[in-house]
Amino acid sequence: MAQNIKGIVSGHSSSGGKTPLAYASISWHHTTIAVTADENGHFTITAPPAFPAHLIASFVGYESDTLTVTAAMDSLDITLHEGAALDEIVVTGRQAGNYISRLATIKTEVISAAGLTKMACCNLAESFENSAGITVGYSDAVSGARQIRLLGLSGNYVQMLDESRPDMRGLAQPFGLSYTPGQWLESIQIAKGAGSILQGYENITGQINLEYRKPATPQPLFLNLYLDRFLRTEANAASSLQLSDKWSTVLLAHASTDPKKYDDNHDGFMDEPVKRQINLANRWTYLADNGTQLRFGVKGLCEKRESGQMDFDGSRPHDTTAYGSQIENKHFNAYVKVGIPLSAAQPREDLGAVPTTSNIAFIGDYTFHELSSFFGLKNYYGRENTATFNTLFQSGFGQYHSYTAGLSFRWDDYGEQLEDAWLDENRQQYDNTIHLSRREITGGLFGEYTFSYKEKLTLVAGLRADYHSLYRWLFTPRVTLKYDFSGRLVFRASAGRGFRTANVITDNIGILATGRKIQIADDLQLEEAWTFGGSLSWYLPWGYDDNASISVDYFHTGFTNQVLVDAERYLYEPPQDYSTYWIYNLQGKSYSNTFQADFSMQPAERFTLLAAFRYTDAKTAYADGNLRERPLNNRFKALLNLQYATRMNIWTFDVTAQLNGATRLPDLDRNRRSNRYSPVYPLFFAQVTRKFKGIDVYIGCENILNYMQESPILHAGDPYSPLFDSTVIWGPLMGRRIYAGLRYTLFK
Repeated sequence: MAQNIKGIVSGHSSSGGKTPLAYASISWHHTTIAVTADENGHFTITAPPAFPAHLIASFVGYESDTLTVTAAMDSLDITLHEGAALDEIVVTGRQAGNYISRLATIKTEVISAAGLTKMACCNLAESFENSAGITVGYSDAVSGARQIRLLGLSGNYVQMLDESRPDMRGLAQPFGLSYTPGQWLESIQIAKGAGSILQGYENITGQINLEYRKPATPQPLFLNLYLDRFLRTEANAASSLQLSDKWSTVLLAHASTDPKKYDDNHDGFMDEPVKRQINLANRWTYLADNGTQLRFGVKGLCEKRESGQMDFDGSRPHDTTAYGSQIENKHFNAYVKVGIPLSAAQPREDLGAVPTTSNIAFIGDYTFHELSSFFGLKNYYGRENTATFNTLFQSGFGQYHSYTAGLSFRWDDYGEQLEDAWLDENRQQYDNTIHLSRREITGGLFGEYTFSYKEKLTLVAGLRADYHSLYRWLFTPRVTLKYDFSGRLVFRASAGRGFRTANVITDNIGILATGRKIQIADDLQLEEAWTFGGSLSWYLPWGYDDNASISVDYFHTGFTNQVLVDAERYLYEPPQDYSTYWIYNLQGKSYSNTFQADFSMQPAERFTLLAAFRYTDAKTAYADGNLRERPLNNRFKALLNLQYATRMNIWTFDVTAQLNGATRLPDLDRNRRSNRYSPVYPLFFAQVTRKFKGIDVYIGCENILNYMQESPILHAGDPYSPLFDSTVIWGPLMGRRIYAGLRYTLFK
C-alpha cells in the first residue's frame, strides 16, 4: 500500500500577491510519477521508490521549483515565483537501476526504469540479468520457453502480478515472460518470501510485481526500435494521453520477429524458434473530484513459433523425416478497478501514525488463453477461461492501526488434451490420449492487520480462508515484520503458507520436446508449502552520495506436498521403464534453502557499483524416499554490475559480469549412469548509450565470450528415439549477441 504525499502549490507575483495555481504540474525527479494539481492547487502524489527524493513543481509563467523530500514529510506547501520566460530548462538526475526498497515491509528488490535500460531488456525474461536473486533459463532446447527461479525453485511458485493483479497464471505461464515487453514497464518489484494475502493464496516463494507506463505520464510518444545480429527485430510504442483533468489513457504496442534459423552449436536443431508476435494494450484512468478512481484496460496478443531440426518444413507437420514443432498462443485480458473513498484522511498526530481514512475497492478480471502445439509426434491443446472478482475495504483506528478486509471469487475453466505418442526401440509407434480438463471455483474471505509505530516498527498479519471446489477449505496465514533500528539498519522477517494447483503440462512444457512417454498419476493433490525467512539491510555513509547499502537474507521453503516430474525413476525403482517421465505426488521431504548478499555503492560521481552473491541448497525426496539435489538448479550465482555516465548523462557505459555455479545433471541415459554436474561458467554483458535531445541510441553485446552449452539435446541425431531429450539445459543456447537500437521520447 503506497504512501501518499499531499500538498498545495501557490504562486507569488511580483506585486506581492499569493494565489493557488490551478492544474500545476508536480513530478518526482527522474521518474514517471507525475500528477496535476486540482483547481485549488491541491495535489496528492504517490511516494517515490526511495527517500530522500526531489519533487519538481512547475507552472507556465512561473519559475519551476525543486524540493528535497524525506520520508518524514507528508504535507507540502510549495510557492512558485513569477519569472522571465526561458528558452529551455534542462533537469538532470540519476536513478539507481537496482536497489532494495527502504519502504517495503517485506524485502523487495526494485528494478527501476533506469535498470530496464542497462541492457536491451526486450522482454521480461531478459530483464533480470542484473539480479542475483532471479535466475532465468530455458525449459528446453526446442520450444524457446523461458522460466525463472526464485529461492531455488521454479517460477511456477512465484506469483506474477500486473500492478497487484495476479497475472501469467495457468496456460500463459510457460511463455508469459516473453509476452511482457521490457519497454512497456517503468519498474519491477521482486518481493521474496510469503507476501500479502490480498492477492490470493498462490504465492509460495515470492511475488514479482510489474508496474506499467502510466496514463498520466507526460509522454505523448515513446518509441523503441531494436535489431541484433540474428536479425531479431522489435518495435515498441507507448503513448500516454491526458484527455482532460480527469481522463487519461496509455496505448501500448509491440511487434517482433525472429525470421531466420540459426544453429551455432551445430547439433542440427535451431538454437531458438523462428517466431513472430503482435501485442497490444490500452489502459485508462479516471480521477473524480471526490477522490474516486476508475482504472480499466484490455490486452491482447497472438504469437506463432516454429522450431526443430534445421530442415523441418512447417507446411508438413508430423513429418518423421525431420523433427519439428509448432506452437501458437492467443491471449486476451480485460480488467477494471474502482476505488471509492468513504471518508477523508485525518491529520496525523504523530510521526509514523496511520491516517484514519476509509475506502472501498472493487476489482474484476477476465483472461482467455489458447495454446495449440505439436512436438514431433506429440500434440497438446489447451484453453483457459479465468474470471476473478475482489472486494476490499480498508480503514484504520487509533494512531497506529489499519486493516483491510475483503471477499474474493475465482472461476477457472481449463480444457486440455494431450495426445502422447512415441516410438519404442523397435520404431513401433504407441499413442495415448490424456484428458486434463477441469473446472475450479474458489470463494474466499480475508483480513490483514497492520501496526505501524513511529516509522520504526511495522507488523502485518493476514489470514484468508478459501473454499475450493476440488480441495475444500484452504487456510492461508501470513505475517511480516519490519524494524528500523537506527534509520540505517533495517531488519525484516516473514513467514507464511501457500497453495497452488499444478498445471502438469504447461508447468513442464519441455517434457513434450522429448521421445519419452508421459505417465501422470491419477491422484495429484494441491501443492502446499511454508516459507520462512528474514533479511538485514544496512545503509552506510560511504561513497559519493553517502548512500551505500549492504543486505543479507536467508529463506527456507518446505513443501507439505509437491507435484514431482521424475525421469530418473528407473534408477532406483526397477523395473520401471527408463523412457518415461513420471508425474506424481511428493512422498517425502522437499525443501530449498537460499542465502544471498547484496552490496551497492556510488564510489564516485556518476559511477555506480552493484555486487551480489546467492547460494542455494535445494533437495527433494523422489519415489524411493532418498533426498537428492534438485537437478538443473545452479548452486550459486555471483554478479557484478558497473555503470559510469558522463556529465548530463550524455554517455552511459554499462558492464555486467556473472559467474554461474554448477548444477546437477539428471541421469537420462541408461547407458551412462553417473552423478554428473555442469561446469561453472562466466557470462559478460556490455552496453553503451549515447543521449541526444529526446533520443537515446544504444549498442551492446550479450554473452561477449560466446559461451554456449555443448550438446544441449541428448541424441539429437535420432529425435524419435526414446532417449531423445531436450530438457537438460543449464547454460546459454545462443552465442554472442550484438545488438543496436534507439529510444525516442516526446515529452509534453
